[in-house]
Amino acid sequence: MSAWTAERLRSLCLSLPSSVERFPFAPGLSVFFVAEKMFALSDLDGRPPAVSLKCDPEHSLFLRDTYPAVTAGYHLNKRHWNTVVLDGSLPDDLVVDLVRESYDLVVAGLPKHRRARLGDSSAQ
Repeated sequence: MSAWTAERLRSLCLSLPSSVERFPFAPGLSVFFVAEKMFALSDLDGRPPAVSLKCDPEHSLFLRDTYPAVTAGYHLNKRHWNTVVLDGSLPDDLVVDLVRESYDLVVAGLPKHRRARLGDSSAQ
């Protein structure tokens, strides 16, 4: 477990196929998209940084019950979104898995023709 920086989180999100960062809500509020759909939302200047991620509803409840750093998505659909405080209390592998899970859930919800254009192995 280690502290997550804004650059580390940004790098992870942008490493996913066809992901882009935009600022549609406020200058300091990074929103990461794939195929025009949001998969991560973060105030990267927060201390510590936090990120909101899409999550399977049952997994969301498990994570919230297990980790104090995981709460219901702030200003988002609380059934499908968690806010994760990156204070170093979560295993690094878990944070990486949660970002990838969010991305994968968004990609899986895209029409097949849009998934195929991503060049992502999840499109098949």
